[in-house]
Amino acid sequence: MQLGMVGLGRMGGNMVKRIREAGHEVIGYDLSPESGRDVSSLEELVSKLDATRIVWIMVPSGKATDETLDGLMGLLEPGDMVINGGNCRYTDDQLNAKKLAAKGISYIDCGVSGGVWGEERGYALMVGGTDEEYQRALPIFEALKPEGKDGLVHAGPVGGGHFAKMVHNGIEYGMMQAFGEGFAIMERSEYIDDPTKVMASWRSGSVVASWLLDLVVRAMKEDPDLKSMPPVADETGEAKWTIEAATELGVPTPAISAGLFTRQASRGGSDDILRAVTAMRKQFGGHVTKA
Repeated sequence: MQLGMVGLGRMGGNMVKRIREAGHEVIGYDLSPESGRDVSSLEELVSKLDATRIVWIMVPSGKATDETLDGLMGLLEPGDMVINGGNCRYTDDQLNAKKLAAKGISYIDCGVSGGVWGEERGYALMVGGTDEEYQRALPIFEALKPEGKDGLVHAGPVGGGHFAKMVHNGIEYGMMQAFGEGFAIMERSEYIDDPTKVMASWRSGSVVASWLLDLVVRAMKEDPDLKSMPPVADETGEAKWTIEAATELGVPTPAISAGLFTRQASRGGSDDILRAVTAMRKQFGGHVTKA
């Protein structure tokens, strides 16, 4: 097959390599001239694709996605398809699909997990769209998923792919928080000589064995007490969206919420809260907290 790829960053660039290795032709475009791009504009990208075209966009959600879709709308033709693989909010997918459908252009949303290891290991893909559109793009999805394994699902209609990826990332927040808490408990305990050795032992035969555990053990072997890591963590929106959706559906999410709130607190958001708490303790009990 032939594919246009917009966005050649850490994810998109590696995805292009894997798709090409499977024998497909990919024409890549990125705003950066240093990206290894094949063309220097969306216009040139579309002109080099044979009808009917498939263009995969792998750019940040929000303004970047909106501008890319608007640009493609003026260039693509009826029968062409856009696959949105960025971490777009699922509620935006219906709007995007409707906007493109007015011009006869198909739209699929695809949640992608695999990070910088995806080129080697393959990517987990969660796809939203009609069955016909899913089948049309299936050879590309097959090239990206782990070879001979699960890792690809047609999750539902448009929006379903990004909804599944949103929940996936929410679960990821909770799992990472739990591993971090376990490490911190053992690091401070007199009963544990080597937290790295303990956590490494869990990689075989344990119910908590996982790729995330593999990765944290890998990091701990390089830096046993993780002191080189800054005690801050960003949150990119998906866990927040998961909690909002769960609230609407009446589903409690204490683990995911804890992971999200900890990340927000790590950016300094808890400082004002704790100052207020300390002030109240001093007022009612005369408690004095030293920095």
